[in-house]
Amino acid sequence: MPDFPTTGFPAIRMRRNRREDAVRRLVAENTLGPDDFIWPLFVVDGVKAKIPVDSMPGVYRYSPDIIADAVLEAEAEGIPAVALFPFTDPAVKTADGREATNPKNLVCTATRAVKAAAPGMMVVCDAALDPYTTHGHDGVMNGEEILNDETLEVLVAQSLVQAESGCDTISPSDMMDGRVGAIRQALDDNGLSQTRIMAYSAKYASSFYGPFRDAVGTKAVLIGDKRTYQMDPANGNEALREVWLDIQEGADMVMVKPGMPYLDILHRVKAQFAMPTFVYQVSGEYSMLKGAVERGWLAQRVILEALLCFKRAGADGILTYFALDAARALNESG
Repeated sequence: MPDFPTTGFPAIRMRRNRREDAVRRLVAENTLGPDDFIWPLFVVDGVKAKIPVDSMPGVYRYSPDIIADAVLEAEAEGIPAVALFPFTDPAVKTADGREATNPKNLVCTATRAVKAAAPGMMVVCDAALDPYTTHGHDGVMNGEEILNDETLEVLVAQSLVQAESGCDTISPSDMMDGRVGAIRQALDDNGLSQTRIMAYSAKYASSFYGPFRDAVGTKAVLIGDKRTYQMDPANGNEALREVWLDIQEGADMVMVKPGMPYLDILHRVKAQFAMPTFVYQVSGEYSMLKGAVERGWLAQRVILEALLCFKRAGADGILTYFALDAARALNESG
């Protein structure tokens, strides 16, 4: 921190640089724009299906035949990337989540549709088994134990079918040890060295994920909790170790999840590693803000304020369900 002048008021008046819109824009330390957003989208089986998610007002599940329409809206507003998550038919869920490795599953089908309609849109695909398992966990289970190394084999197969379907960025969210290195090696060995990895490096065992689990259909089936593999909310230094390991294993981008309650972690990760660093404003954050705005408890501008806070803390990009609405608002404001 530089030394501050010994003189103060009235020679120094901090409000001078806040008087007009023009000067406020000139001295703003951070800016927010559509380029900062990744829009998470949910995919569901069906034809021309657009199904609302009850616990996430304004959020829908799209069938693969119409998901490209939503993506084209995002592209028109300048959003550079979407992230795809499936609502898997319970009939094809298994204990080992093998549907994740099906090249014709919802995510792979939707990826092909998106890339055909919007080749320049970056598609991010989640590498995890929870949408595909009968127990709702991110890995293969033996009794009550989540098996780390056995899960890696399935995650690798899942990542390969996603990359082969056109996915630009594999995003492992499972928090198994060693998964980034295993996926990186498999991609490289299979001629997919240009497929990047955005790792959920510091993903906490948070209670803010509830609406998301509704959206992908895992909340009702989840057995127990995920504290044996997702991070303890009490820990900060551990997050830096997790991020460092993912970088060493070949991650091109790293992520902190959730967002607002973990701004300190986001700031520390960016300051420590200077890596492309992303943050996920998760479903619980979205639903709280959306619900408060709809009820008049908070002003609409709280949404852009919350998103800007992520940039101030160090985020290069933000996964947010507000992406389309926020991009429109920013474009309209000029």
